[in-house]
Amino acid sequence: MAKTRFMTLPRHIDEGEKLHPSATGELSAILNQIGLAAKVISLEVNKAGLADILGFTGDENVHGEQVKKLDMFAHDALIRALDHTGHFCVMASEEEEDIIHIPAKHKIGKYVILFDPLDGSSNIDANVSIGTIFSIFKRITPDNGNPGTMEDCLQPGINQVAAGYIVYGSSTIFVYTAGHGVHGFTLDPAFGEFLLSHEDIKMKSRGGIYSINEGNYKYWHPGLKKYIKHLQAWDNHEKPYKSRYIGSMVADIHRNLLYGGIFMYPADKRNPNGKLRLVYECNPMAFIVEAAGGKATDGKKKRILEYKPTELHQRVPIYIGSKDDIDLLEKFIEEEEIAVTES
Repeated sequence: MAKTRFMTLPRHIDEGEKLHPSATGELSAILNQIGLAAKVISLEVNKAGLADILGFTGDENVHGEQVKKLDMFAHDALIRALDHTGHFCVMASEEEEDIIHIPAKHKIGKYVILFDPLDGSSNIDANVSIGTIFSIFKRITPDNGNPGTMEDCLQPGINQVAAGYIVYGSSTIFVYTAGHGVHGFTLDPAFGEFLLSHEDIKMKSRGGIYSINEGNYKYWHPGLKKYIKHLQAWDNHEKPYKSRYIGSMVADIHRNLLYGGIFMYPADKRNPNGKLRLVYECNPMAFIVEAAGGKATDGKKKRILEYKPTELHQRVPIYIGSKDDIDLLEKFIEEEEIAVTES
């Protein structure tokens, strides 16, 4: 720790860029701008109880959910930090129904960004950890100076060039990967810089934590029910798995990334396609977890990163976390489906 405590986020990004002689510096500049937006959002989150920013705006977003004031603050802060940089051809936010075009007065770039401005926002008023999630691609439409299109946003997650999240909790932590290594930086409020605190995060192959909304138990796949009972049983493990569910995906996965475990938001009888959004939440989190040695699938052996999105707000079931835990979950689901087919 003594060697890395003054490794700032900008310096770490710059040193990573030096490992790639052909790098243009654009991706580094993008990550630094996201870091700036994260500081602004963090400051507002930390004083939310004092400022007139808690509660609802009175509007609904594209998902029919009540929009919180802090959601829109985070959404606007990210756009203000990124739309003028000249690095993007198009953007998309979970808070907007359609893609976000770059203003005509700004240069059009070769990158695409999709983001969830404030994941877990239902927890805002209760002072529970929330976060920002982002996903970066290169455009696939011709780079001829014209704006990007929906096609650029609907790429499979495997095409991501970088992804990350920021957790606003007891401290503010910025975690990102450019595909090779996952690194975490904690915001030092004394001088306003992100400092390297979690270098080259590696996820345990097997954890001891499971995260799922057990209130939906009766709607689950029978194989998932048996898997959860297996995790809870004393005779199957040295000790049962611990149930830890915050209800904020970014916070649940951040904990499991550090300690090992599995996060699940399955499809069920009421939500046959799951509830979490592929391009804003599942893709970036899967990219990060895989880069740390973990795994992310739909529970039926299809890798989340191989899904080809068909719409901006597409939902998918997701099981994400330690590799051995995901493998065992898939085995339970597969065995149950085989039993049903044979009966």
